[in-house]
Amino acid sequence: MGRSRRGVMSERLKYELADELGVGDVVRRDGGYFGNVSSKDCGNLVRLAIERAERSMAGGR
Repeated sequence: MGRSRRGVMSERLKYELADELGVGDVVRRDGGYFGNVSSKDCGNLVRLAIERAERSMAGGR
């Protein structure tokens, strides 16, 4: 399997959500690596992304 995996979220959205959660500085300090963000914060990041997607699909922002 030599294919590279394409992410679902854009890099811009990842950083926007990280900033909203207050962990954007951690991600930027580590060069875009989310490995030093707590599991709880990563879960919250996913939750926020899902909420935004649901709002977008419903026609609201």
